[in-house]
Amino acid sequence: MSEAYDLIVIGGGPGGYVAAIRAAQLGLKTAVVEREHLGGICLNWGCIPTKTLLRSAEIYRLSKEGEVFGVMAAPVFDPARIIARSRESATRLNAGVGYLLKKNKIDVIWGEARLTGAGGVSVGAPSKAPVSPQSPAPKPALGAGDYKARHIIIATGARPRLLPGLEPDGRLVWTYFEAMKPEAFPKSLLIVGAGAIGVEFASFYNTFGVAVTLAEATPQILPAEDAEIAALAHKSFEKQGISIHTATTVVALDKQNDSVVATLKAADGEIDALAFDRVLSAAGVVANVENLGLEALGIALERGVIRTDGLGRTSLDGVYAIGDVAGGPMLAHKAEHEGVICVEAIAGQNPHPLDKSLVPGCTYCHPQIASVGLSEARARAQGFDMKIGRFPYLANGKAIALGEPEGLVKTIFDAKSGRLLGAHLIGAEATELIQGFVVAMNLETTEEELMRTVFPHPTLSETMLESVYNAWGRAIHI
Repeated sequence: MSEAYDLIVIGGGPGGYVAAIRAAQLGLKTAVVEREHLGGICLNWGCIPTKTLLRSAEIYRLSKEGEVFGVMAAPVFDPARIIARSRESATRLNAGVGYLLKKNKIDVIWGEARLTGAGGVSVGAPSKAPVSPQSPAPKPALGAGDYKARHIIIATGARPRLLPGLEPDGRLVWTYFEAMKPEAFPKSLLIVGAGAIGVEFASFYNTFGVAVTLAEATPQILPAEDAEIAALAHKSFEKQGISIHTATTVVALDKQNDSVVATLKAADGEIDALAFDRVLSAAGVVANVENLGLEALGIALERGVIRTDGLGRTSLDGVYAIGDVAGGPMLAHKAEHEGVICVEAIAGQNPHPLDKSLVPGCTYCHPQIASVGLSEARARAQGFDMKIGRFPYLANGKAIALGEPEGLVKTIFDAKSGRLLGAHLIGAEATELIQGFVVAMNLETTEEELMRTVFPHPTLSETMLESVYNAWGRAIHI
C-alpha cells in the first residue's frame, strides 16, 4: 500500500482541483488523481479555449463593422493563429493549476483510478499520455499503485454524447474537440444540437464566413432558456445568416470523399437531404461513470449520473461525487461550488447545500445569453402569480454607444412577495451582468430593494434596474 491520505480526489477538472485546494486549506492531506490533463475538459477543451476563439470572432466582427464607428479597416483573419491562441490559453491555465496544486502541497497521481473498497483507490497507468505542460507537481509525480484515503471524491466529469448514426470519425463528423482545432475552416457546417455548445460554435464559425446550419430536436433552440429569450436568439441568428431547423432530427449521414449528405427529418415528417463539408455533433454530454468500480461497491446511479445529496455524499459512506458526474447543471462553476461545499462538509464545517436554482447559465454566442432561476413557463407551471419586467437594450445609452442595441433584460417576480424568481438576458455582456441578479436572489432581495439600489450611469447594468421598474409599472426610459 502506498501513501495514505485524508482525501483523494479522482479527477483534476474544475470541481476536482478546487475541492483539493479547499481541502488543503483546511489541513487535509490531499491528492488528486488525473489521467490526462489538469483543469479537465473545461480548461483544456471547453470554457476557456472556446471563449478565446469567440473573442477572436468578436474582434473580427467589430473590425468588419469599423466604418460604423468611424474606423476604416479591411480585416483579414488567420485561422491557424486563431486556433493557436486558443491552445495557448489552455496551456497557460493548465500550468496555473499545476502551480496551485504545488503551492498547496497537493500530490498529483497520474493515472486512471478505480475504487477498491472502503477508502481504497487503485491507480493504473493512464490510457493517454498526461498533458501537463509546465505543470509542476509538488514532488516527482506519483503513478500507478494502491492508495488509501479516509474520504474519496469522484470528480470525473463528462464527455460528448454520441448519437447513433452520428458517431464522430475525427474528419467528417466532429465533436467539439475537432471543432476547436480544424485543419481548415469548412465552407459549410451542420451542427446537430442547438444548446449552449451548438450555438457557440455556430456563432464562431458563422462569423468567419462558414455557412452554418443548426438542427435541434426540440421545438426551440437553447431549450434550457426562457422561450422569449430563445425566440429573440433564433431571430438574431437567422438575421446573421445561420440556417435553423427546430423540431428536426438527423436520421442518416452519407459520408462522401470530403463531404457529408445529411438526411434531416422534421416533426411533420418532411425529409430533406442536404450536403455539408463537415458535421458537428453537439448533443450534450454524458457523465464519466464507467470503470470506476461503482457497481461492485453498490454506489447508486440515477439517470446516468451518481446520486448524491446536497453535500456530495453518495450511497456509500466516505465516497462523494461532485460536478458533471453528479448531474446537472453540468457547468464548471457548479462543479467548483460543489467541491467547496463537499470538502467543508467533510471537515465538519456544516455548509449550506447547493441550491441549484441559483446556478446561472451563460452562453457566449453573439448576442450573449445568460439566465438564473425560473423561466416564465416554469414559474407559471409552479402556480406563481407573476409580475414580469422587460427592458430593451435599444433604450440604453451605453448599448447605443457600444453599437450593441440588440438585446433584452427580462425579470420575473412573485407578485405577492416581490421575490425575484428569475432573470433572463440576451445582449452585450449578458454573461457579466447576470451575476448581479444571482447575488440578489441569493440574498433574497425583493423588487423594492432592487429599485432602491443606485446603478451607475452610463452602463449596461441600467437595463437591469429598468427591467425591475417595468415589472412594477415604473419604467422610466420606455
